[in-house]
Amino acid sequence: MGGREREAMMSHPVVVEVRQVASNQIVVTYDQPADLASATNISNYWIRSNMSSPSDIASLGMGEAISKENTIRADRGMIAPINNSKTRFVITFNVNATMGVLYILLPCFVNLEGRSGFTGGNWGPLSRNMFIGL
Repeated sequence: MGGREREAMMSHPVVVEVRQVASNQIVVTYDQPADLASATNISNYWIRSNMSSPSDIASLGMGEAISKENTIRADRGMIAPINNSKTRFVITFNVNATMGVLYILLPCFVNLEGRSGFTGGNWGPLSRNMFIGL
C-alpha cells in the first residue's frame, strides 16, 4: 500500500464548518477531537481567496498551490481552542477580512487527539470551509 492510500485510510479530524464571527476572527469546527499541538499550530492552515493578490487574512490566491511558504504565519494570526471539546478553535488575525471576498480555509496535518503522523488535508467534500468576508 502506497503513502497516499495509507493517508486516505488514516483517521483524522475533518472540518465541519468555518464561520466568521468578527471582522478579524473565524471559528473552525472539526468533526472529531483534534490533537491540540497540531490543531493550534497556525502554520498548519491556509486561507485561499478570490482576490488576484491576497493581502488581508488570505495567504494564497485561487490559482496558487499550498506550500510551506504560503501558510498563515504567526506574525499574521494565532489559533486557540474555544472550549475543552478539542473540536472548536478560533483563529484571530492581525488584520480584518475584506467585505465581500470569498475565502476558503484549508487546514492540513491536524491529527486526531492522541495521534500523530497525518500528512494530508483536513477538509472533505461535505466541509463547509468557505465563507464571505463580512
